[in-house]
Amino acid sequence: MFKKIIISILLIGIGIGAYIGYTMYTRIYMPNVTLTKSKTAYFYIKTGSNFTDVANGLYEGGYIKNRTSFEWVSQKKSNFTENIKPGKYLLKEGMSNNELVDLLRSGKQEPVKLSFDHIRTIAELAGKLSSNIEADSSTTYSLLTDNDFVAQYGLNTKTILTLFIPNTYEFYWNTSSEELVKRMAEEYKKFWNDERKAKAKAMDLSQSEVSILASIVQAEQSVRADERSRVAGLYINRLRIGMRLQSDPTVIYGVGDFEIKRVTGKYLAFDSPYNTYKYLGLPPGPIVLPSIKSLDAVLNYEKHNYIYMCAKEDFSGYHNFAVNFNDHQVNARKFQQELNRRNIH
Repeated sequence: MFKKIIISILLIGIGIGAYIGYTMYTRIYMPNVTLTKSKTAYFYIKTGSNFTDVANGLYEGGYIKNRTSFEWVSQKKSNFTENIKPGKYLLKEGMSNNELVDLLRSGKQEPVKLSFDHIRTIAELAGKLSSNIEADSSTTYSLLTDNDFVAQYGLNTKTILTLFIPNTYEFYWNTSSEELVKRMAEEYKKFWNDERKAKAKAMDLSQSEVSILASIVQAEQSVRADERSRVAGLYINRLRIGMRLQSDPTVIYGVGDFEIKRVTGKYLAFDSPYNTYKYLGLPPGPIVLPSIKSLDAVLNYEKHNYIYMCAKEDFSGYHNFAVNFNDHQVNARKFQQELNRRNIH
């Protein structure tokens, strides 16, 4: 009888142990991440979040089916519940609590790709940047319009846009506005290598002035990139002889109406430091973020004697160039007649 009791107790103990072991195993290793719409999904942890915020986000967002088991495993894993790392995390269908907690506590984020081009204003840039990272656009905008902050980079609130070289960059989602600008400054230094700086110096232009001129060249020739070095040469010629640049895109930028298709007298009379018909030299800042191709087109400008140009009347996207005003008038008349014929005002 005594042996039977001992055996029964042992069997019960084994059963309880097996149950506890199975329960612990399922909590730790069985799938808990459930994604209804796809095999993968991104989960974002905001800066300043605590463990409750993470658990709420996972459960209420429908990423996990059992919150209790997730919280239990999280408590057992060291250095997680009190050390939440913000970021963008890639979740996979069927992940266990063990895999999920290991991912989140590792801080191994998925980088975001950030691209920007065709940007005209600081407000546009701030909006574009902040659409891909945690930092909101108002914070980024405030930084880029703060005189003291931009002065750290040797720029002002008009030239700060030249710090941003259009390309595709990888960032972590929780990058702050300050970190983003710092990274752009590093990329700026990489772009402005010794060779490019030497070319700018030979042209008697600062790096910002090259960017400003490149923005005008790009705006004037947005279709045919192969003509940009010739356009750049024309503006270099004008700068050197003290002639106004007389660029229509600068007038449009000053007016602030980017739907203007034909720059007429009323726009030419608009008073703005960006109106290169009224004011000599380069405007105070870029009128668009120039691409790397446009920057290099200026640095490697075509040497010629042209000081006039007008869009070709065939609307091919190319220009007719002229050395003297009389030839330019002939070219301009052809283009204006075609504008009238097409009823473009």
